[in-house]
Amino acid sequence: MPDWLTRTPEEQIEYDVDVLFGPWPSHPEDTDLDAVRNHLTSSGIQRALAISTRGALFDATTGNAETLAVSSAELIPVGTVDLRDAVGVGDRLDWLTAQGVRCLRLFTGVQGVVGSTPAYEHVVGEAVRREMVILQDGDPRKFGPVLAGRGADVVFLDLHVYLLTDFLLMARDEAGFRATTRMLSSPDGIERVVETVGARHLVFGSRTPFMDVSPQTLRLRYAGISAEDRALIAGGNMKELLG
Repeated sequence: MPDWLTRTPEEQIEYDVDVLFGPWPSHPEDTDLDAVRNHLTSSGIQRALAISTRGALFDATTGNAETLAVSSAELIPVGTVDLRDAVGVGDRLDWLTAQGVRCLRLFTGVQGVVGSTPAYEHVVGEAVRREMVILQDGDPRKFGPVLAGRGADVVFLDLHVYLLTDFLLMARDEAGFRATTRMLSSPDGIERVVETVGARHLVFGSRTPFMDVSPQTLRLRYAGISAEDRALIAGGNMKELLG
């Protein structure tokens, strides 16, 4: 049996920051919560930062309620807001933080926000004021400059290896800028981040259930980094952020 077919401790993930459940009409994958739980368990993922897709696609209030209803020690709730309805967002964030929600996921892609807008900047400012961790989708080059200089804790969910240089330049000046390893698929993508700005700028995020987890855990397993750095990426960094 090839070595890579046998899971090792280097593939165990303590925190996955990019997990969704619920309806997603444009994708054929089953996003039922039970299926997602089974997918996480079979992939060796201990805890997930999870969010109902209803909050992104249909109604943020209902989506947040669905997310909180299934929260547990294994499923850590992530909140969201509708960037097209940013007036009064402070009250909504106050409600989320009162429920113990630490992370806010911004769905700029499906909500049609292609770059900085007054509404986006307002939401970001309110989230940073409440010391929430921002999970940011989309091109880091479009949103990074807006998020910079605020002391923000940000996880970029869609950092492609082709955009790595731009992220490294931003992360060099922003201690709170992090990215997931999901799209760092080049032979040295993870290593470049660790060597240039340090392992504290990476976290694991799989985009479950839309992506296969195995190639991602294998990439982390075989990355040319220390065991200590691997542990930070697999969960240590997120554990620190969640307090």
